[in-house]
Amino acid sequence: MKLKVFRIRPDAKMPVRAHKTDAGMDLFYCPNGDKKLYDDTKSFHLPPGESRLIPTGLKVEVPEDHMLEIKNKSGVAYKKQLVVGACVVDCGYDGEVYVNLHNIGQATQVLEPGQKVAQAVLIPIVTCDLEESLDDTLNQAASRGTGGFGSTGDK
Repeated sequence: MKLKVFRIRPDAKMPVRAHKTDAGMDLFYCPNGDKKLYDDTKSFHLPPGESRLIPTGLKVEVPEDHMLEIKNKSGVAYKKQLVVGACVVDCGYDGEVYVNLHNIGQATQVLEPGQKVAQAVLIPIVTCDLEESLDDTLNQAASRGTGGFGSTGDK
């Protein structure tokens, strides 16, 4: 399968899979021309406790019955305390791909153009029709109960 990727800006970096067997493809920060977002060097400053949409400069043609999920890069999360929020790119989306990045650390983090910010994983999906149940006997055969989080005795 081939994933079609279009660079919106000439300085956008194509996603890169560091190793042939890696699930994720690295995504990179690419300034989009919005002067409010960064300084004169095009460095992007993300203060502690804040979230921003980081531009990648890419559009992706996600195949039907698939989604592109944007996930943490372990090194970026560990070293810079930058984690990815909800980021799903659906098949019908045809705009620029942004990374929803949160700074959970104590210091402002600076992203330089071309720096890795996240990874994208192409995932097959199964769609279904929804049917409203008129009683609450769902999954009674499983007999797991209604205890919720931690109800199986995990410590």
